[in-house]
Amino acid sequence: MASSLICSETHSRVSSVLNRDVKQYGKKYLFDRNEETCWNSDQGECQWVCLEFPQSVKVSELKVQFQGGFSAKTCRLDGCPKDGAFTEISHFYPEDNNSLQSFPIQEAPAVDKVKIMFENSADFFGRIIVYSLDVLGGKAS
Repeated sequence: MASSLICSETHSRVSSVLNRDVKQYGKKYLFDRNEETCWNSDQGECQWVCLEFPQSVKVSELKVQFQGGFSAKTCRLDGCPKDGAFTEISHFYPEDNNSLQSFPIQEAPAVDKVKIMFENSADFFGRIIVYSLDVLGGKAS
């Protein structure tokens, strides 16, 4: 059964933070399981979240909760081995609402890093607001 791949040893990076205000809108709020906090990107096209896992994994599902009006319309999941280049794994298409959405990932290869690309936003200025993000799967054998 798939479980969360995000742990204390998972390194994360984001494309931007609104007004560089990491205390209020930083990447740590993607994973804190608190519905009062969020990661809020700054303006611009193609915002992203990059995760590096402590070991090779196989991703089976993504779960993401946007703020309605600030969701991505099209998303792409890329992955790569430890020293390799990112390649496309899957596309997914969230709805523009506040609900927790789940996206199964079919036949993902073993990867050490993933990059979730929010290719465009429902917001005119390109901002993305995410209340929670989880990557499910298992260790690669």
